[in-house]
Amino acid sequence: LYKNYFINEKIIKLIGGLMDPVLLNVFGLEIRWYGLLMVIAFICGYYILLKIRDDVSKELIEEYVFYMILGLIIGARVGEVLFYEPTYYFSNPIKIFYIWEGGLASHGALIGGIIANYLFCKKYKFSFYKMADKAVIPIAIGAVFVRIGNFINNEIIGRISDFIFSIDINGEKRHPSQLYESLKNLLIFGILLFLNKKKRRDGFIFWMFILLFGIFRFIVEFWKEGGLYFGLTNGQWLSIPVTLIGLFFMRKIYK
Repeated sequence: LYKNYFINEKIIKLIGGLMDPVLLNVFGLEIRWYGLLMVIAFICGYYILLKIRDDVSKELIEEYVFYMILGLIIGARVGEVLFYEPTYYFSNPIKIFYIWEGGLASHGALIGGIIANYLFCKKYKFSFYKMADKAVIPIAIGAVFVRIGNFINNEIIGRISDFIFSIDINGEKRHPSQLYESLKNLLIFGILLFLNKKKRRDGFIFWMFILLFGIFRFIVEFWKEGGLYFGLTNGQWLSIPVTLIGLFFMRKIYK
């Protein structure tokens, strides 16, 4: 009874009305849940960054957020094109610009965010780690909303399973892997927010984020649908170097 009704049926009824990726259609212009959730993610990230900014002015924070929005979105889209769907996008190049339809790779966003942080810090002569330690906290909570958008778009689907939390997707019981990812990001956000309350060596929170991102992403990939390469998914292979780099620099900071 617990498995077949209370979990599955209640969840299906709760989210059933959200499964259409189009929220509104205004004079032929589609407003999608994915786009709305991305806007919410950046707004939340901005206000969290204002709360934890220390001695950085509000004006610089606003410019920094602009840098990060560009870096994260461009990096995520380029990552999706190069890491996951190169054949599709190179045969339909105009689709590369249709970001409202979904398709953002978190590994690419990670690279894009690091580059954006570097360029901003170089321009204003800030410490790279000073800003990065703050930026990863709102980035983690923003990723919570983005993964919910993936779920509504019915992309990055989970593997077929009768697991207790599996839900009906197009007539098949599957892991809601996008929601697992969302919860994973929420957990990372909580850990980083807790660590931020105490004085840490510069770079500690940033590399902790990198480490947690790599480890948790590797684990969640076991429940995601996708091709295997030597027994692992593409996302897992990408997460291995991220985890190793995080371990190396965490060890270096402690040492």
